Amino acid sequence: MAQKGPQLDKKKTGLQAAATDDICRTDDSVGTLFAGAGDVACDVDVPPARQPEPKTRDDFLRYSRDITLDPNTAHQLLLLSEGNRKVTNMGEPQPYSSHPDRFTDSIQVLSAESLTGCCYWEVEWGGKGVSVAVAYKKVISTGKESILGINDKYLALKWGLIGYSFCNNNDETPVSGPQSSRIGVYLDHSAGVLSFYSVSETMTLLHRVQTKFTQPLYAGVDLSYPGNTAEFCKLK
Repeated sequence: MAQKGPQLDKKKTGLQAAATDDICRTDDSVGTLFAGAGDVACDVDVPPARQPEPKTRDDFLRYSRDITLDPNTAHQLLLLSEGNRKVTNMGEPQPYSSHPDRFTDSIQVLSAESLTGCCYWEVEWGGKGVSVAVAYKKVISTGKESILGINDKYLALKWGLIGYSFCNNNDETPVSGPQSSRIGVYLDHSAGVLSFYSVSETMTLLHRVQTKFTQPLYAGVDLSYPGNTAEFCKLK
């Protein structure tokens, strides 16, 4: 990897994160985020959490999920390696066959595994920046509408050398938080909660939105610049 995450303290954590579905959402965050953070944008019947939100790194690791990437969704500029856990923007086309699920405009890839229940994963990134996201399987794979965060089928956190932002339904909002080469993602699908964490010696919650998921989700990343890398970490 181009960058290595610092040694992790398994006993410390902070709080902050992200999630949304379609246009109904509740935002909760640290720093300056959506105006009136905590307000409900529209009324939804959100079921109560079946599991308490993890508090320590050990708590999160109880829900760790191994994630691999689906080569049938990978844009032609992306090379998968490390057992399909790592993706690199090579800057030149790779020898992929044609597939209806393949992204053709946006330089993105989705996970092979669907995500339901409670699960946690981490992404280590290198280069100028990466977007990490979740999406429904039946997403648009061509044109502007395929960009992570551009429509209501995606929830994405963008991060890089200049900071973080959260994207959904063509709305991009700055997110404050400590810079790190590793991002943790916690999903409670039944409760409609998705949280993004900056992971270093501590865990800091960057942004959270509570919503109502109607389908299984898939993890995804966008690597817009040649040389950018993202790796789904082995946590077990």
